Amino acid sequence: MDSKVRRANADRSHTGIVREPLTVFHLRVTATTFGANFSDGYALGIIGAVLPVLAHTMGLSGVWQGLLGSSALIGLFFGSILLGRLADHIGRQKLYLYNFVLIALASAAQYWAHDPLTLFLLRLVIGFCLGADYAVGPTLLSEFAPRRLRGILLGSLTVLWTVGYVLANILGTYIPLTDSAARWLLASGALPALLVLLLRIGTPESPSWLDSRGRHQEAAAIRRDYLGQDTALPVSTTAVEAPVTRYGALFAKGQRRNTWFGVLFYSAQVLPYFAIYTFMSSILETLHVSDPDAQNLLLNLFLLAGGVIGLWPVQRMGRRPFTAWTFAIMTACLGVMALLGNTSGAWLMVPFLIYTFVMAAASNITQIYPAELFPTALRGSGVGFLNGASRIASAVGTFVLPVSLSSLGIGWSMGWLTLVLLLGTVVSFAWAPETKDTVTTEEWIH
Repeated sequence: MDSKVRRANADRSHTGIVREPLTVFHLRVTATTFGANFSDGYALGIIGAVLPVLAHTMGLSGVWQGLLGSSALIGLFFGSILLGRLADHIGRQKLYLYNFVLIALASAAQYWAHDPLTLFLLRLVIGFCLGADYAVGPTLLSEFAPRRLRGILLGSLTVLWTVGYVLANILGTYIPLTDSAARWLLASGALPALLVLLLRIGTPESPSWLDSRGRHQEAAAIRRDYLGQDTALPVSTTAVEAPVTRYGALFAKGQRRNTWFGVLFYSAQVLPYFAIYTFMSSILETLHVSDPDAQNLLLNLFLLAGGVIGLWPVQRMGRRPFTAWTFAIMTACLGVMALLGNTSGAWLMVPFLIYTFVMAAASNITQIYPAELFPTALRGSGVGFLNGASRIASAVGTFVLPVSLSSLGIGWSMGWLTLVLLLGTVVSFAWAPETKDTVTTEEWIH
């Protein structure tokens, strides 16, 4: 007897449920969602790499440099909030496809942007559409992915974001930048966007969303044609969920705790992340480390290693212990940096490297938890709301940290960032639900 059949029969005999196998279609949806996160990391990283050249060729004021640097983040905030909600009304598939049409076009058009206003508007469009994908991509993937692999597939999205971000930094560092080269680098974001768009053509609607709308026959057809499942009724509440039309349902009784936990844990994690890595050169200068370029490369290697290695514990551990204990370790690391702020930079690099590694690993959970905190009818709205709130926190941290470094120094700056992480630690131990075995995909009774 085939091993897959034996495993399926064993599952059925104990629970009446057949575990969904990993299929080529799952890998395709995962790959296209990976591409979106790579594009996001690349888009956010490349603007920082070319801004020094653009500041000279465009004669940018400090205000325009700040606006261009934050333009994609501003778009991400509005795209996550508005289009995440729209995905609960019109479905996942349309936004999942058409947002990358605009991303590819706007990315390519950056080559012809010779004034700051045009470039700002184009990057606002890119960020807006990527914000939609932040809400729709993990939502759709979580509703298709087999439950046993959902953690590692969703967690891998953050790794691809980091790869895109680091690649943009490397290209910006080692390619001689002229005005033309800078605009070519900005426009190069159209290449991964176009590949993602082509791979997404033909992606069906989420069967979970169709079930939540009472369209059970369409959902069954998609499961049969794309996932190789029969048309038995799903063992989940999505088949009988009524569509939710009010945004306020995110804060209704029975849901509000998950929503507020998601806002606080996500914001507490990304605020130090964006602040520290946006101003890495300033921090290394403040630490008085020898050979800051080498130290920056080492930190980037720890960033990538943490993201990849962190996929194992996020898959094996429960969501609650993983989130709470990684917060505790990060809090301790920045706390040590705050206490040792006036000592040698070499000593401070030790907790800094540990923080970087653990933070990269912990960031994997930001693609997993949000999709699991909400029911199908609210998932797009909820994931979009958490992403939007986290972008506000990122903007605040990015604005405050350089002021803090110049006026208070490295010790006090790491001190208030430690308090942010401490808040995340307390909230996680107090409120974090365990969602590892939450059914967001359908498993079937035979």
